[in-house]
Amino acid sequence: MTKYVAMEGTGLIARERAEELRTRYSKDFVQNAQDLLCHISVMKEAEIAGEYDTSAMHDIREGGVYGGLWELAAASQVGLKVDLDAVPMKQETVEVCEFFDLNPYKLTSSGCMLIVTPRGRDLVQALCEAGIPAAIIGKTTKDQSRIIIREGEEGFLEPPKSDERFKILNGI
Repeated sequence: MTKYVAMEGTGLIARERAEELRTRYSKDFVQNAQDLLCHISVMKEAEIAGEYDTSAMHDIREGGVYGGLWELAAASQVGLKVDLDAVPMKQETVEVCEFFDLNPYKLTSSGCMLIVTPRGRDLVQALCEAGIPAAIIGKTTKDQSRIIIREGEEGFLEPPKSDERFKILNGI
């Protein structure tokens, strides 16, 4: 996975609800959250990934990382085993999601790309050398199960529902 989960959602919410966020957070903090929108292109990592026996790439969008994982597994006809504790997340995302009671794993995440390759360690190293944060968050499996692990506990990934950002837009 490249960059950070929920970058787009965090940036959009920080832009749309800046005044509310400033009741708890500094102006600089809110600006840093808004600035995440400047980093949502995935062209560079897609170009690099193409050199590493990549079998799938998926720019995570609506539905967040949960939705992206589900879509990737369905399109590739594979199962997944993903460690959520390995999913990179910015502190701004943690705080914005806590403030609005949102699940960051279900929040729109353009700028974050899932990449499937048997050369994961090599790809992560190449991406990091190019200035693109990346992490191995899991693996594909031959069965169709979609397992997520958080704090050592296994559970099943559910089909994506509405993006968390709609809670903000709809005033929920």
